[in-house]
Amino acid sequence: MNVLLAAAFVVCWSSGFIGAKLGAGTADPITLLMWRFLPLAVVLVLCTMLFGLHRWRSLRLHTVRREIVIGALSQTGYLLTVYQAIGLGVSSGTTALIDGTQPLVVAVLAGPLLREYVGPRQWWGLALGVAGVVTVTAGDATSSGGVVWWAYLVPFAGMLSLVAATFLERRSPRDTDPTVSLTIHCVTSAVLFTAMAAAGGDVTPPADATFWLAVTWLVVLSTFGGYGLYWLVLRRNGITRVNTLMFLMAPVTAVWGAVAFSEPFGALTATGLLLCLGAVTVVFHAQSREEGGDAARPIEAGPRTTSGSGP
Repeated sequence: MNVLLAAAFVVCWSSGFIGAKLGAGTADPITLLMWRFLPLAVVLVLCTMLFGLHRWRSLRLHTVRREIVIGALSQTGYLLTVYQAIGLGVSSGTTALIDGTQPLVVAVLAGPLLREYVGPRQWWGLALGVAGVVTVTAGDATSSGGVVWWAYLVPFAGMLSLVAATFLERRSPRDTDPTVSLTIHCVTSAVLFTAMAAAGGDVTPPADATFWLAVTWLVVLSTFGGYGLYWLVLRRNGITRVNTLMFLMAPVTAVWGAVAFSEPFGALTATGLLLCLGAVTVVFHAQSREEGGDAARPIEAGPRTTSGSGP
């Protein structure tokens, strides 16, 4: 089941880059993001009122504030930079490749911030993954023309925003139902993106079927699938594994973008794909051996009050 969850997470998370590319030519990124989250937030709030009020009764104000911050970082901040980069002409594959540096940042910070054990083999796997990301980035970036150089820096801000959200969640108690967290995150993003769109005069959606196809794609695959599975895999398997899976987003998106939008896919991209697959294999194998033997296990940080790997 964990393998199936991991595969579904990779596909759904990668779909966000493809959906952003699909809607990039139809409207301003802020407009697309507003209409991605506004109807979704309404539906989630209605579902909560009809079926899920019992999950909210014990919710405390400080928990709501924490989830608002996590939502603003993991959705609003992260997606704003991704969509802006693609809107500036950066390909979906390159955007995913730049975001692929996230696991290295998390791995470097996991020890001092979360006191999680990262073994030597896992470090080798992470280094192999970084080499794959760099290789694919080099091949993709050299094939792109007409894009200002600083546009490639925009996704880095989003990557750091997602890293911050990940650490904040891992340092918090597991006292919130995942559906409650998702609802708060989406409502937060809906409010923020609507405010941005209203300030810029970009509220009205275009009369374009492709725009609404992109919105539907992003809501179903990227939000419910991508973000829902992100937190589920994070809670079940730990921060090292979920961020190792992030290495696969770059090559998967590059292949997907090449098929769907004829984005460049050459020898360097293929080499990077093999390196990323090798990285995931090394890290997963190393952690499986540690969990199955007597090696040190990750030490959970923060006031965790529940046991087990489930939410």
